[in-house]
Amino acid sequence: MAEEAAEICEASIYFDLRKVHDHFDRSLFEDEDICIKDYLEAYTELFKFFQLMGSVFSFVSTDLKQKIEILQKLIDSDPENYVSIKKMVDYEKQSNLFHHNKYGNGSRTLLRLHRGLDFISEFLGQLNELSDTDNTSGVCQEAYNKTLAKHHAWLIRKAACVAMYTMPTREVLLKKVNSDDKFYLVLSSLMLYYKR
Repeated sequence: MAEEAAEICEASIYFDLRKVHDHFDRSLFEDEDICIKDYLEAYTELFKFFQLMGSVFSFVSTDLKQKIEILQKLIDSDPENYVSIKKMVDYEKQSNLFHHNKYGNGSRTLLRLHRGLDFISEFLGQLNELSDTDNTSGVCQEAYNKTLAKHHAWLIRKAACVAMYTMPTREVLLKKVNSDDKFYLVLSSLMLYYKR
């Protein structure tokens, strides 16, 4: 019964790679700045992707969702100062908000969100090098160790590694997101492009 409910929930989630591209593309301003709202929309779409990958990626999707919500609240509460990354950083610097623990620091949150993008990019890049029958846990752990692990406490690192041991083969993972080789090639290329 619970499995059926999870399958119905997964079926109602639709990940659109074109939306990721379009939002990242729209987020780029002329003067080497980034529109935070469009940037978050791209991440919201990536969040759907990780929901489709199942509970194994809950440690990534939960973190993404929290960071997106923090930044969205900042935009909603102060749209003038949280319209672009440069404006946000300038505002938080001038207001001495970088070191306030109680304040939802947008700059720090954005940095942490971007670390998630590093993980996604690294994982998808390595996933392309596997055959369909290869287990994905090794490349997931390697990508995690290269990117997010150095920013997580010991307990979180251990929990993430345990979760990664249950990762399926590449073929099963591709089927979970109703995808094929071309999809991952395009998505990983897209992540590398916007990571620059």
